[in-house]
Amino acid sequence: MSVFRFDKNSAPTQDQRERYMIGEIDQKHFGPEGHIVLIEYPEAIYLRDDRQQTRILYTGFKDKHKAFEELERLVGEDEHVTM
Repeated sequence: MSVFRFDKNSAPTQDQRERYMIGEIDQKHFGPEGHIVLIEYPEAIYLRDDRQQTRILYTGFKDKHKAFEELERLVGEDEHVTM
């Protein structure tokens, strides 16, 4: 489907929230302070990095794997910065 990137001053639209960010969720925190948050919805994954002030919404089964690739990259950067 699609990948939507948001900066610190924006977030998913009302339409995106109603369309993709519904249903049961599984929320996980990563990083030493838990500032990287991965929220899995049935139709999407929302990845939020509070340190870098970025938010990414991955929609559709085809793009969900990209969320985990980005999560690995962010956690790797975070480990490098905190060392």
